[in-house]
Amino acid sequence: MTSDSDPESHIMKLDQEQIEHFHSEGYLFIPDCFSATETSGLLEESYKVYAMDREEVVRENSGVARTAFAAHTYNEGFRLLGAHPRLIKPVMQLLDEDVYMHQYKVNAKAAFDGEVWQWHQDFGTWHRDDEMPEPRAMNIAIYLDDVTAANGPLLFIPRSHKDGTLPAGHDIETTSYPLWTLDRETVTRLAEQGGIATPVGKAGSVVMFHCNLVHASPPNISPFGRTIVYLSLCAVSNHIRRYKRAEFIAHRDFTPIAPLADNCLSDLGAEAA
Repeated sequence: MTSDSDPESHIMKLDQEQIEHFHSEGYLFIPDCFSATETSGLLEESYKVYAMDREEVVRENSGVARTAFAAHTYNEGFRLLGAHPRLIKPVMQLLDEDVYMHQYKVNAKAAFDGEVWQWHQDFGTWHRDDEMPEPRAMNIAIYLDDVTAANGPLLFIPRSHKDGTLPAGHDIETTSYPLWTLDRETVTRLAEQGGIATPVGKAGSVVMFHCNLVHASPPNISPFGRTIVYLSLCAVSNHIRRYKRAEFIAHRDFTPIAPLADNCLSDLGAEAA
C-alpha cells in the first residue's frame, strides 16, 4: 500500500479483523492508504480552496480557514476524492448499503492559530439539526498532512459509540463554528471507561469512525499545519428529513455514490509533482 506504482495493493475491502475492531472500538486506522503523490496533490488543492471567498469556507476568529464545506462541488480534486473506492467501498461494506454524501469538509488546523473542536458526537448534530433517523452513518478522514501529537490531532474515546446518542448542549460561543457538545462530567465518565486514543500518522493515512464515537481535537499552537478531509457518509435509506441547515452543510442529494476507478487521482498527483 505504500508504492505509487502498485495501485492494486491498496485496501479496497476490509478483512474480518478490521471489521471487528471498528465495531468494538468505534474507529479503524488505516496507514498508507493514499500515496505521497496523491496527498500532495490534494494538499495543493486545499490551499486553493482556503483562498476562496465563498460562504462555504468558514474562518477562525483570526481569519485563517477553519473548514471548507462541500469542496467536492467546486473543486475537481476533491470531487474525485469524494467518490474514491478506497473510501466509499469500505463504508458500503460496513453499512451494508449504498451511501450518499451527507457532509464534506476540508478541515484546517492552521499553524499557531487552529482552534479547538470541543468533545462531541457527530450523529448528535445530524439527528437534532437534520433529523437523520438512525446512526447508520460514519466519517472517513484522510490526512493530507502528517498528524502528530503536536499539531491538534483527533482525540477519540474508544467504545463510546456504544453509549448511544448522549445529551448535549448547543455551543455557539467557544469556537467559530456552532456545535452540540458534551459536558465535562459525561466526557470524564466515558474517558475513565475507555481512555483516550490519538490516531496520529503520516499524510495518506485514513481513519474511519462511527458517527456516535465521542471525539474532539485540541488547538494547534505548533508551527506545523494540519489538514484533514472528512467525508460524512450515510446509508441512502437513512437520509435526512429536515432541511434547516444550509445545503452546503447538510446535503440534500441522496443519490448513491458510484465509486470511481482506483487511479482517479493520478492526473492530479502528476500535476502537483
